Amino acid sequence: MAKIAILGYGTVGSGVLEVLRRNAQSIERRAGQAVEVKYICDIRDFSAHPDAKLFVNNIDIILNDPEIVAVVETIGGIKPAYFYVKSALESGRHVATSNKELVAKHGAELLAIAREKGVCFLFEASVGGGTPVITPMHQCLAANVVSEVQGIVNGTTNFMLTKMARENMSFDEALKVAQSLGYAETIDPSADVDGIDAQRKIAILASLAYGYHVYPQNVPTRGIRNVTVKDITLAKTRLECAVKLIAWSKRTDDGAVSCGVEPCLVPNSNQLSGVEDVYNAVLMKGDMLGDVVFYGKGAGKLPTASAVVADVIDALKNGTQIHDSLFWQEREPIDGYYQDAGKYAYYVRIKGNETDAKTCFGKDVEIIAVDDECVFIVRGVTASELAAKCDKAASNGVSVGNTLKMLPED
Repeated sequence: MAKIAILGYGTVGSGVLEVLRRNAQSIERRAGQAVEVKYICDIRDFSAHPDAKLFVNNIDIILNDPEIVAVVETIGGIKPAYFYVKSALESGRHVATSNKELVAKHGAELLAIAREKGVCFLFEASVGGGTPVITPMHQCLAANVVSEVQGIVNGTTNFMLTKMARENMSFDEALKVAQSLGYAETIDPSADVDGIDAQRKIAILASLAYGYHVYPQNVPTRGIRNVTVKDITLAKTRLECAVKLIAWSKRTDDGAVSCGVEPCLVPNSNQLSGVEDVYNAVLMKGDMLGDVVFYGKGAGKLPTASAVVADVIDALKNGTQIHDSLFWQEREPIDGYYQDAGKYAYYVRIKGNETDAKTCFGKDVEIIAVDDECVFIVRGVTASELAAKCDKAASNGVSVGNTLKMLPED
């Protein structure tokens, strides 16, 4: 029997206990042994909980118990999760985590410790929640060179954009609905709506794809606060596109890497355009396989917990050979961002008229709509060139309401 500990008894932590108990027989069959929770570490008082005997509030109790072979971390954030996970790995325990911030910031270091100590550090739930992304990427696509990743990896913003598209809700109205349903934080929803959550996830995927640590602070990131119903409607009716928050990364033939998180115009021909509500999807381009898409719910108690438990099973069954393919090298953060030098078409909305658009963005702009604002397309510019044009507009007293990169047609 394998005895494990759960660190953090929130939504995912309680889900892990539920999954282990509900599916105990199938888990034992797959892991080759029964899996039992011996401890749950949480600083809160659970003395009235039916499983009160399992709760401890000191990590040392777990680290000093030789029976514990694996630890599940579902606390989230860096403190105290980083110390707990690092200590567990150094003490020779497998670790499975759903903590995207931890993996994005310290993944290379923790993977190196795991390999040195002969244990596993696994994090399937950190990117796709209950949707397998990490394991297929490092196992099923191991024979491919992954050149590009595009994904809708934040269910909250995708839900909000769907509400705005279907029901003509404003950003604020859609956010309130998302908060009422528990999809977005009520006090500070910035991790979702400003793209921070997606930034961490694409940093993890890029690190795995390219073999060295890509830090989230080096990924240029913009959320959906400036997206309006007008943007979504014009994208649909005039440009045959959907508006989605896209986390993306690509590597060119010369090895140059670029990454980003930004709201984009996604052509209807792109498989990501039809991903709605809280669903996530990640599209990867492999040199042998071509395009492959992973689709499913990106969050939720039991879907996420099931991914964590699957990691525990893999650790117990397969051991450290997992890290023959699941790893990336440590590297210092770069100065600045992994900027994209590619040229794209951009949707631009300004508080101005057609003359303002052509003066500030070029005479060849394609006007889409003019009312109290002017909406147009600028073609064949890089992100930095567009930023320079936006600065020029500001210096001329023209306010830029929003810009959206148009993904190329498939």
